[in-house]
Amino acid sequence: MIKKAEFVKSSQKYTDCPPPFKPEYAFIGRSNVGKSSLINMLSDKKALAKTSATPGKTQLINTFEMDDTWYLADLPGYGFAKAPKGVRGGFNKMIYDYIEFRKNLVNVFLLIDSRHSPQKIDLQFMEWLGNKQIPFAIVFTKLDKLTSTQMQKNLTHYKNELLKTWEELPKVFTSSSSSKIGKLEILGYIDSLNEHLVDEFKKEQYKKEY
Repeated sequence: MIKKAEFVKSSQKYTDCPPPFKPEYAFIGRSNVGKSSLINMLSDKKALAKTSATPGKTQLINTFEMDDTWYLADLPGYGFAKAPKGVRGGFNKMIYDYIEFRKNLVNVFLLIDSRHSPQKIDLQFMEWLGNKQIPFAIVFTKLDKLTSTQMQKNLTHYKNELLKTWEELPKVFTSSSSSKIGKLEILGYIDSLNEHLVDEFKKEQYKKEY
Protein backbone atom coordinates (compact mmCIF):
# COMPACT_ATOMS: atom_id res chain seq x y z
CA MET A 1 0.00 0.00 0.00
CA ILE A 2 1.16 3.52 -0.77
CA LYS A 3 1.23 5.76 2.29
CA LYS A 4 2.46 8.94 0.61
CA ALA A 5 1.84 10.15 -2.95
CA GLU A 6 2.78 13.61 -4.17
CA PHE A 7 2.79 15.41 -7.50
CA VAL A 8 6.33 16.48 -8.42
CA LYS A 9 6.14 18.24 -11.78
CA SER A 10 4.86 18.31 -15.35
CA SER A 11 7.43 18.09 -18.14
CA GLN A 12 7.32 18.71 -21.87
CA LYS A 13 10.24 16.33 -22.53
CA TYR A 14 12.13 13.60 -20.72
CA THR A 15 15.15 15.85 -20.08
CA ASP A 16 12.91 18.11 -17.97
CA CYS A 17 11.75 15.24 -15.72
CA PRO A 18 13.06 14.95 -12.13
CA PRO A 19 16.68 13.76 -11.70
CA PRO A 20 16.81 10.01 -12.56
CA PHE A 21 17.86 8.79 -9.12
CA LYS A 22 14.74 6.79 -8.25
CA PRO A 23 13.08 3.84 -10.03
CA GLU A 24 10.36 5.08 -12.37
CA TYR A 25 7.24 3.34 -13.69
CA ALA A 26 5.29 4.80 -16.60
CA PHE A 27 1.57 4.37 -17.24
CA ILE A 28 0.27 4.84 -20.77
CA GLY A 29 -2.69 3.84 -22.92
CA ARG A 30 -5.14 5.03 -25.50
CA SER A 31 -7.17 8.08 -24.55
CA ASN A 32 -10.11 7.36 -22.24
CA VAL A 33 -8.73 3.98 -21.12
CA GLY A 34 -9.09 4.87 -17.43
CA LYS A 35 -5.46 5.74 -16.73
CA SER A 36 -6.05 8.61 -14.28
CA SER A 37 -8.63 6.55 -12.38
CA LEU A 38 -6.17 3.65 -12.09
CA ILE A 39 -3.38 5.91 -10.81
CA ASN A 40 -5.73 7.45 -8.24
CA MET A 41 -6.81 3.95 -7.18
CA LEU A 42 -3.21 2.77 -6.77
CA SER A 43 -2.26 5.84 -4.73
CA ASP A 44 -5.44 5.93 -2.62
CA LYS A 45 -5.93 9.57 -3.61
CA LYS A 46 -9.10 10.52 -5.45
CA ALA A 47 -7.61 13.45 -7.36
CA LEU A 48 -3.88 12.75 -7.60
CA ALA A 49 -4.11 12.36 -11.38
CA LYS A 50 -6.63 14.67 -13.01
CA THR A 51 -9.39 12.91 -14.92
CA SER A 52 -11.06 14.56 -17.90
CA ALA A 53 -14.11 13.97 -20.04
CA THR A 54 -12.12 15.21 -23.02
CA PRO A 55 -9.97 12.46 -24.59
CA GLY A 56 -6.32 13.41 -25.07
CA LYS A 57 -6.45 16.19 -22.45
CA THR A 58 -3.13 15.28 -20.80
CA GLN A 59 -0.29 16.43 -23.03
CA LEU A 60 2.58 16.50 -20.58
CA ILE A 61 4.62 13.93 -18.65
CA ASN A 62 3.25 14.16 -15.10
CA THR A 63 5.57 12.77 -12.43
CA PHE A 64 4.45 11.66 -8.96
CA GLU A 65 6.65 10.52 -6.08
CA MET A 66 5.46 7.47 -4.16
CA ASP A 67 6.54 6.82 -0.56
CA ASP A 68 9.67 8.93 -1.21
CA THR A 69 11.22 5.92 -2.97
CA TRP A 70 9.95 5.72 -6.56
CA TYR A 71 8.38 7.75 -9.34
CA LEU A 72 5.15 7.14 -11.20
CA ALA A 73 4.99 8.82 -14.62
CA ASP A 74 1.57 9.56 -16.10
CA LEU A 75 2.11 9.73 -19.86
CA PRO A 76 -0.30 11.34 -22.34
CA GLY A 77 -2.89 9.04 -23.86
CA TYR A 78 -2.66 8.26 -27.54
CA GLY A 79 -5.38 7.73 -30.11
CA PHE A 80 -7.56 10.83 -29.82
CA ALA A 81 -5.06 13.49 -28.79
CA LYS A 82 -4.63 16.33 -31.25
CA ALA A 83 -1.11 15.77 -32.49
CA PRO A 84 0.85 15.78 -35.73
CA LYS A 85 0.67 12.61 -37.79
CA GLY A 86 3.62 10.22 -37.73
CA VAL A 87 4.83 8.01 -34.92
CA ARG A 88 7.79 10.22 -34.04
CA GLY A 89 6.29 13.55 -35.01
CA GLY A 90 5.68 16.40 -32.55
CA PHE A 91 3.46 15.32 -29.64
CA ASN A 92 4.16 11.60 -30.06
CA LYS A 93 7.91 12.21 -30.24
CA MET A 94 7.79 13.36 -26.62
CA ILE A 95 6.32 10.00 -25.55
CA TYR A 96 8.66 7.85 -27.60
CA ASP A 97 11.77 9.82 -26.60
CA TYR A 98 10.80 9.55 -22.94
CA ILE A 99 10.32 5.78 -23.08
CA GLU A 100 13.48 5.18 -25.09
CA PHE A 101 15.86 7.53 -23.29
CA ARG A 102 14.63 7.98 -19.71
CA LYS A 103 17.48 6.31 -17.79
CA ASN A 104 15.61 5.32 -14.63
CA LEU A 105 12.52 3.90 -16.37
CA VAL A 106 12.07 0.38 -15.02
CA ASN A 107 8.79 -0.70 -16.58
CA VAL A 108 5.97 0.59 -18.78
CA PHE A 109 2.42 -0.32 -17.79
CA LEU A 110 0.34 -0.36 -20.98
CA LEU A 111 -3.36 0.04 -20.22
CA ILE A 112 -5.91 -1.72 -22.43
CA ASP A 113 -9.70 -1.38 -22.19
CA SER A 114 -10.83 -4.95 -21.47
CA ARG A 115 -14.11 -4.39 -23.32
CA HIS A 116 -12.51 -3.97 -26.73
CA SER A 117 -10.96 -6.36 -29.22
CA PRO A 118 -7.22 -5.93 -29.97
CA GLN A 119 -6.61 -2.50 -31.48
CA LYS A 120 -4.00 -1.99 -34.17
CA ILE A 121 -2.52 1.07 -32.45
CA ASP A 122 -1.95 -0.89 -29.21
CA LEU A 123 -0.40 -3.85 -31.01
CA GLN A 124 1.93 -1.54 -32.94
CA PHE A 125 2.96 0.18 -29.72
CA MET A 126 3.74 -3.17 -28.09
CA GLU A 127 5.79 -4.15 -31.12
CA TRP A 128 7.79 -0.94 -30.80
CA LEU A 129 8.41 -1.60 -27.10
CA GLY A 130 9.57 -5.11 -27.95
CA ASN A 131 11.91 -3.91 -30.69
CA LYS A 132 13.43 -1.37 -28.30
CA GLN A 133 13.64 -4.04 -25.56
CA ILE A 134 11.64 -1.89 -23.15
CA PRO A 135 10.18 -3.98 -20.29
CA PHE A 136 6.40 -3.62 -20.15
CA ALA A 137 3.31 -5.13 -18.60
CA ILE A 138 -0.29 -5.04 -19.81
CA VAL A 139 -3.06 -3.80 -17.51
CA PHE A 140 -6.58 -4.59 -18.68
CA THR A 141 -8.88 -1.88 -17.27
CA LYS A 142 -12.62 -1.48 -16.59
CA LEU A 143 -13.11 -5.09 -15.54
CA ASP A 144 -16.29 -4.10 -13.69
CA LYS A 145 -17.94 -3.33 -17.04
CA LEU A 146 -17.81 -7.02 -18.07
CA THR A 147 -19.26 -10.27 -16.84
CA SER A 148 -16.75 -12.92 -15.79
CA THR A 149 -17.48 -14.90 -18.97
CA GLN A 150 -17.02 -11.86 -21.22
CA MET A 151 -13.78 -10.99 -19.46
CA GLN A 152 -12.29 -14.45 -19.96
CA LYS A 153 -13.39 -14.49 -23.61
CA ASN A 154 -11.86 -11.07 -24.32
CA LEU A 155 -8.59 -11.82 -22.52
CA THR A 156 -8.20 -15.16 -24.29
CA HIS A 157 -8.83 -13.46 -27.63
CA TYR A 158 -6.22 -10.82 -26.83
CA LYS A 159 -3.61 -13.32 -25.69
CA ASN A 160 -4.14 -15.46 -28.78
CA GLU A 161 -3.64 -12.38 -30.95
CA LEU A 162 -0.38 -11.55 -29.17
CA LEU A 163 0.92 -15.10 -29.47
CA LYS A 164 0.82 -14.72 -33.26
CA THR A 165 3.89 -12.50 -33.01
CA TRP A 166 5.22 -12.92 -29.46
CA GLU A 167 7.03 -16.04 -28.27
CA GLU A 168 6.30 -15.16 -24.67
CA LEU A 169 3.54 -12.95 -23.29
CA PRO A 170 4.40 -9.94 -21.12
CA LYS A 171 3.16 -9.72 -17.54
CA VAL A 172 -0.63 -9.26 -17.53
CA PHE A 173 -2.80 -7.62 -14.87
CA THR A 174 -6.57 -7.10 -14.72
CA SER A 175 -8.01 -4.09 -12.94
CA SER A 176 -11.07 -2.11 -11.99
CA SER A 177 -10.63 1.33 -10.43
CA SER A 178 -14.13 1.34 -8.94
CA SER A 179 -13.76 -2.00 -7.13
CA LYS A 180 -9.96 -1.77 -6.66
CA ILE A 181 -9.32 -5.05 -8.46
CA GLY A 182 -5.64 -5.42 -9.35
CA LYS A 183 -4.35 -2.83 -6.88
CA LEU A 184 -2.41 -5.24 -4.66
CA GLU A 185 -1.07 -7.21 -7.63
CA ILE A 186 0.27 -4.15 -9.48
CA LEU A 187 1.79 -2.56 -6.38
CA GLY A 188 3.24 -5.93 -5.34
CA TYR A 189 4.90 -6.25 -8.74
CA ILE A 190 6.41 -2.77 -8.42
CA ASP A 191 7.63 -3.57 -4.90
CA SER A 192 9.31 -6.74 -6.15
CA LEU A 193 11.15 -4.80 -8.85
CA ASN A 194 12.11 -2.06 -6.40
CA GLU A 195 13.57 -4.50 -3.89
CA HIS A 196 17.13 -4.11 -5.18
CA LEU A 197 16.76 -1.08 -7.45
CA VAL A 198 16.12 1.57 -4.78
CA ASP A 199 19.54 1.09 -3.17
CA GLU A 200 21.24 0.98 -6.57
CA PHE A 201 19.75 4.33 -7.54
CA LYS A 202 20.78 5.84 -4.18
CA LYS A 203 24.36 4.76 -4.83
CA GLU A 204 24.22 6.29 -8.30
CA GLN A 205 22.94 9.55 -6.84
CA TYR A 206 25.73 9.55 -4.24
CA LYS A 207 28.34 9.11 -6.97
CA LYS A 208 26.91 12.02 -8.96
CA GLU A 209 26.78 14.35 -5.97
CA TYR A 210 30.15 13.46 -4.49
